[in-house]
Amino acid sequence: VQLQASGGGLVQAGGSLRLSCAASGHTFGTYAAGWFRQTSGDEREFVAAVSWSGSSTEYAASVKGRFTISRDNAKNMVWLQMNSLKTEDTAVYYCAADVTEVAFWSAQWFSASYWGQGTQVTVSS
Repeated sequence: VQLQASGGGLVQAGGSLRLSCAASGHTFGTYAAGWFRQTSGDEREFVAAVSWSGSSTEYAASVKGRFTISRDNAKNMVWLQMNSLKTEDTAVYYCAADVTEVAFWSAQWFSASYWGQGTQVTVSS
């Protein structure tokens, strides 16, 4: 599975952005998919994940109620709709895919098998 993230940019606090992750590979529909983010000097942080069917989602507490993850397996796409953005959401965002159930994606030990390149999100005050 190859992943290509896009949609990052500069936005004012309170604004919205929609990140996209395009996947290649005919097995993508069998993988859970999600997003992580990383600021310079910090570890990569779990943001959100969606099950292979789209029926289950998980969110980090810091984004719950503001971000929404979704997918379309027919299009091999995953999206992260980010609303009410805060300056602390500034980071490089990475999409990922793995067979692990979404409930475990926030665990310290979890590391996805497939990663896309990052897309920068900058939220200004």
